[in-house]
Amino acid sequence: MDTRVAVISIIVENPEAIETLNHLLHEAGQYIIGRMGIPYREKGINIISIAIDASQDVISTLSGKIGRLSGISTKTAYSNIITKAGE
Repeated sequence: MDTRVAVISIIVENPEAIETLNHLLHEAGQYIIGRMGIPYREKGINIISIAIDASQDVISTLSGKIGRLSGISTKTAYSNIITKAGE
């Protein structure tokens, strides 16, 4: 399986969606390199960045599931480096 490193950027405007978001991230935990969350209290939002190393399918599926949550916006940036399985 070929893998890529990507960063999924998430803006949370609906606090009620956080539980579902955390569940999705927990399910993908084996692929997640790191996570950074910043509460922006003045605007009432949370900003989250997820660094992930997984196949293109895993990354796009996770990003799509997150993006379909109500009150959450997401964008994904991919590295150009593709790693072959076993490297």
